[in-house]
Amino acid sequence: MEKYVITIARHYGSGGRTIGKQLAKELGINFYDREILRMASDESGISEGLFGEADEQLKNSPLKRIIKNIYEGQLIPPDSEDFSSDDNLFNYQAKVIRELADTESCVIIGRCADFVLKDHKNVISVFVHADKEFSLEKAKERIGLSDKEVEKYIAKTDRNRADYYKYHTGQEWNDARNYDLCLDSSKLGFEGCVEEIKSYMKIRFKNF
Repeated sequence: MEKYVITIARHYGSGGRTIGKQLAKELGINFYDREILRMASDESGISEGLFGEADEQLKNSPLKRIIKNIYEGQLIPPDSEDFSSDDNLFNYQAKVIRELADTESCVIIGRCADFVLKDHKNVISVFVHADKEFSLEKAKERIGLSDKEVEKYIAKTDRNRADYYKYHTGQEWNDARNYDLCLDSSKLGFEGCVEEIKSYMKIRFKNF
């Protein structure tokens, strides 16, 4: 069949990244998360560290939580003083995401990929969420903090992702209407989420 892409947005602690990685392995396709930062750095010549600092979060001005810079596919030229701005860092990540979608089947985590690829065919957008207790337990496995500190970290990370998404897309990050599938990993489990996505693919892609 033709090339296809699965984009996965996720609440922190829901296991969206784990689900995406497992899905990619079972489908025999590439999985992209922070690799996109390196690829965008290589393409633009801008330090990978700058991409990391702005990864799925807004920096500096609180005004960014009020105004929007909705992605339209443009790049800021190298001779501009805004070439290494956060807006252009996003533009280069989006360029990499679009190039990946044009050249291979893959799974892409976060970074507004569902919006960036909204005009591409054969793209399935997924949002993975989980209840508070499940997310807290899974997050504690990754970061060695107290329950209260982990809870604050989850809230902050999800707020950053929501603000970042709204700034670059003009839409609400956790609005189910933005996605093909919304899955509760605390009820389905990671393997169950993978199977649900694969089942949807069989319906959506007739030759899958």
